[in-house]
Amino acid sequence: MLLLRIAMRNFFFFLGLAFFCFPTTAQELNCKVTVNADQIQTSDRSVFKDMERAFASFLNSRKWTNDTYKSYEKINCGIFLNIRTMPSIGSWVASAQITAARPIFNTNYETVILNFADRDFEFDYIESQPMEYNDNAYISNLTSMLAFYAYTILAVDYDSFSELGGTPYVQKMLQVVNNAQGSSKPGWVALGTNLSRYALMESMNNQQQFDIRKGMYKYHRLALDNYQKDPSQSQDQILEVLKSVKKVWGVFPGSVLITAFFDTKYNELANIFSDATLNTKREAYDILTQMDPKRTVYQKIIAD
Repeated sequence: MLLLRIAMRNFFFFLGLAFFCFPTTAQELNCKVTVNADQIQTSDRSVFKDMERAFASFLNSRKWTNDTYKSYEKINCGIFLNIRTMPSIGSWVASAQITAARPIFNTNYETVILNFADRDFEFDYIESQPMEYNDNAYISNLTSMLAFYAYTILAVDYDSFSELGGTPYVQKMLQVVNNAQGSSKPGWVALGTNLSRYALMESMNNQQQFDIRKGMYKYHRLALDNYQKDPSQSQDQILEVLKSVKKVWGVFPGSVLITAFFDTKYNELANIFSDATLNTKREAYDILTQMDPKRTVYQKIIAD
């Protein structure tokens, strides 16, 4: 499966051929971190730029897997932090938007594979603070959260290239959550919102929801990667994915995986099915508006 991922990224990032003369790197992520602190009243703004550099360096320079990547094979991803309050010096309350994308074969298009909102991103950080992390221990809430999302990005990326291929990284997510159980920070325990880090890990580990993760392989590798060759067949395969998601929705209507799926794919789904046959348009529209009724963008599917 890694060979498939590498072949795909070799094709998409063809400019990376220029790097063949350099040694291989072990790091997997190409993560851009953006910090918005407009709501914070402070004269010293340098700490926010320092956060961007430090958090990105933590994610991008660390080895998260046993696989080896060249620079142009890395997973493009991002974390947008919106800092809401500063309860005390060096203590921050924020929300985070975590995104990741992967290339589609034989195109110059990248599809978003993760778009997840964490509304309980609380951490302590002072400028130039060392950032320590250990897979086997909870050291700080900040590095645990960043590690959790590194493994989440890897899990969804690998799931998109082979059926349940991200399972080793879902297990890493579980390990991070287990290590954080003794902390007092929100997002790590079963109680509370069903859109938490705990809920995301639990849903990805839940065999009754595996149809969603299996669908990510069908959606990306079997459908989108072959869309240019046979759009109609790809649309039919994505429709089957929607039916699988609906089956899970019937049992777990509040599943964070379903929420994340539609948050990630709603625009793309509207575009894909707007060019489908009339019967496929109608079936897709009915399923989408039943499970995700708040999106008006699905109207474009049946506009013609």
